[in-house]
Amino acid sequence: MLARLGAERFEKAGLSLVGTLRADGSPRISPVEPQFCDGELMLGMMWQSRKALDLLRDPRLVVHSVVSDREGTEGDFKLYGRVVDVPEPERRTAYADALEARIDWRPPEPYHLFAVDIESAGFVIFGENRYSLAWNPRDGLRRTSIQDP
Repeated sequence: MLARLGAERFEKAGLSLVGTLRADGSPRISPVEPQFCDGELMLGMMWQSRKALDLLRDPRLVVHSVVSDREGTEGDFKLYGRVVDVPEPERRTAYADALEARIDWRPPEPYHLFAVDIESAGFVIFGENRYSLAWNPRDGLRRTSIQDP
């Protein structure tokens, strides 16, 4: 259920925000086009981009759905985890094929490609039926209703 919500949010916008850590430990937030490929969330990045260099140095990240409704009625989805570099040619080709099928553009080599190893996730939606969902491997999936103050 939570995975489906996340996939819907990422695929609908075709864009998300990724939070990384700079060398000095301060946060960086950057746009990225998430792509699902063979059941994995993949993030392709320009060769030697700051966000890619951040992830090569420290693989921790947050991936956040783009929010364009200030009332929060479309939902806000976040993934926390680590990236794993994807050097295998067959996985890179599968990613490039999937991206090209979706947006009619193929990334030229060289580029960075990372698979997201998800450690926890969360979703919150406001409006008439407010609720939040959270998942981690220790506690599983939890749903909380959000009441007006």
